[in-house]
Amino acid sequence: MSAQSETSAKKITLRKLQARKQAGEKIVCLTAYDTSFAKLIDAAEVDIVLVGDSLGMVVQGLDTTLPVSVDDMLYHSQLVRRGVQHALLMVDMPFLSYTTVAAALENAGRFMKRAGAEMVKLEGGEDQKDIVSALRTHGIPVCAHLGLQPQRVHKLGGYRVQGREASAAEHMLHEAQVLQDAGADMMLLECVPATLAKKISEELTIPVIGIGAGSDCDGQILVLYDILGISPGRNPRFAHNFLSDAGSVAGAIQAYTDAVRTGHFPSPEQSFE
Repeated sequence: MSAQSETSAKKITLRKLQARKQAGEKIVCLTAYDTSFAKLIDAAEVDIVLVGDSLGMVVQGLDTTLPVSVDDMLYHSQLVRRGVQHALLMVDMPFLSYTTVAAALENAGRFMKRAGAEMVKLEGGEDQKDIVSALRTHGIPVCAHLGLQPQRVHKLGGYRVQGREASAAEHMLHEAQVLQDAGADMMLLECVPATLAKKISEELTIPVIGIGAGSDCDGQILVLYDILGISPGRNPRFAHNFLSDAGSVAGAIQAYTDAVRTGHFPSPEQSFE
């Protein structure tokens, strides 16, 4: 097998992610913001690398993700693209970059054409169905994001677990189904009770990725800096410092990957009821 065909065989695609869900194999995701870390993550055979607007808080030192711009995301996505060969590259649509179909198409198109993004992620529920549908129509893969939505932190009243009340849980399940029907290729659930996340994962046919959403999602994602224990402030309850156990950055990334694949992460202590 040639080097090129070997690379193609290992390349993660939407079809492979869907097959992982159907086979019950965990999907591993991690954020990255530059080339060097992206190379280490790719070497550990992480399935999805997300250039998250979390860079506003862990790289730029901001209090929220809201000031992060499209140009910021484009710059960091270009850096990460240089370090990723096998993983699927997903990019966050920053705050107010997808308020209309035209804006969403223009900005998502920039990420795909100029940074090599293979999927974009956007926050919001049923109100985003027309945006998701338009992106699908134009061949742009979409990951929808429900639960705690950092771009709506002021509306939500802080970084709080979402979906604990029965009515809120039922509404989130409804929104997840609406977004899937609109054309979302993947779903991310953040800070959601484990039982609700499990139900959504079982109900949807698309892969469901959790962060603070229990162990029964189809996959897991964390912020890179959280698994290294270098995020500003206190690590979130749903994260784990893998660097303290592994002793090296590469070892920490591999330990996280292995823990997700084997179902050892997250533990019940890293989940919400």
